[in-house]
Amino acid sequence: MREKRERESEREREREERERERERERESERDEREGRGRERERERERREREERDREREEEREEKRGGEISRSP
Repeated sequence: MREKRERESEREREREERERERERERESERDEREGRGRERERERERREREERDREREEEREEKRGGEISRSP
């Protein structure tokens, strides 16, 4: 059961990463047309960092929750 949740979680992360990549490409194309490259790139990088940090924290919380539920 735990392995199934982990696989599902991994697939979800991969799907989200693909979505972020597509969004990054769309933003890049838009930026090139609009001439706002570097500023947009920094903002995108900041958002991605925050998202990764949030995902890591959620994973830690899930692991902690699992450890608590298994302890006697």
